[in-house]
Amino acid sequence: MAERGAHLTTAATAEDRPSIFEVLAQDSLMSAVKPALQHAVKILAESSPGRYGILLRKFDEIYAVLDLLLQHHFLSRTSASFSENFYGLKRVGPDSARAAHQGLRRRQHLRSLLLLALLPYLRTKLEKVLARQRDEDDFSIRLPQSFTQKMYRAFLAVYPYVCMAWDGWTFFHQLLYVFGKTRTHSPLLWLAGVKLSHLTAHDIHSLDLKPAGPALSSSQSFGEKLQQVFSTVVGGVAVSLSTSLSLGVFFLQFLEWWYSSENQSNIKSLTSLPTPPPPLHLEDQDASHTYSKVCPLCRKLRTNDTALATSGYVFCYRCIYMYVKANHRCPLTGYPSELQHLIKIYSPEG
Repeated sequence: MAERGAHLTTAATAEDRPSIFEVLAQDSLMSAVKPALQHAVKILAESSPGRYGILLRKFDEIYAVLDLLLQHHFLSRTSASFSENFYGLKRVGPDSARAAHQGLRRRQHLRSLLLLALLPYLRTKLEKVLARQRDEDDFSIRLPQSFTQKMYRAFLAVYPYVCMAWDGWTFFHQLLYVFGKTRTHSPLLWLAGVKLSHLTAHDIHSLDLKPAGPALSSSQSFGEKLQQVFSTVVGGVAVSLSTSLSLGVFFLQFLEWWYSSENQSNIKSLTSLPTPPPPLHLEDQDASHTYSKVCPLCRKLRTNDTALATSGYVFCYRCIYMYVKANHRCPLTGYPSELQHLIKIYSPEG
């Protein structure tokens, strides 16, 4: 059995191609880093909403910018993304024999950068918009049935099939790569016009000797000097990010596993605390009972009571729905909140 499966790795190395296990490992690296970083930012935001809440609300944009700087740095210096360089791989053209320190051609570099950093960001934002639309449908909020709205909901219904088709194409591409029928394991590499190859000893030696950037000279114009200073700063930020990720990648993968959905039941059983008793009200019971039915937003008696799961406070449904939709946080505690955190309360009197 082992002899029959040996060609899965030996056939690839004969053409200096990475094995399917190497390319899948580098694919999973960055996909594990983002959820772990997001959870760390979430802990900061919950500990101090006023100071760190904006980091969680703008996490996708901040991560996209940092990812863009990181990938640009590695594509420029090593002809590979961060995860590909981490596993000793490089990107080359389909029929190119360029060394890693020479970098990719301009068109290949731009395509790779867009597919590595911009496409995941756009997909994340699109999925959040679609999830928000599903939440509005679940709450039975019906907007006017204009042509745009109908097209929007039609796309909402079709999008899962588009994702399924993309995943099927990716899986089929990987099967072709395993049996040596294609040079790339991913449609994204095919769209970028590159393939993966192992770093050679000459590549590693050339990368060690490659300077960080050209030195400033008095003959350069102000614009050239400014551009070079900006490139140096960007390179420094990228090096700092890559060093911290290289040191913490295994810890981040552990965090991603620890806070995964499959492990949440174990976490809750280990870290859950008993529910504290309700506070004692020493003031007049009638006044306390009346005050407990007042909405903190409109200061009137609540109608259609709705609790916010992130903080536990109860509001009018219309008040808290409009506030959370616009601000994405609890109006009293500042905890980051979304529409799915609203819980309608049905009392026997109602």
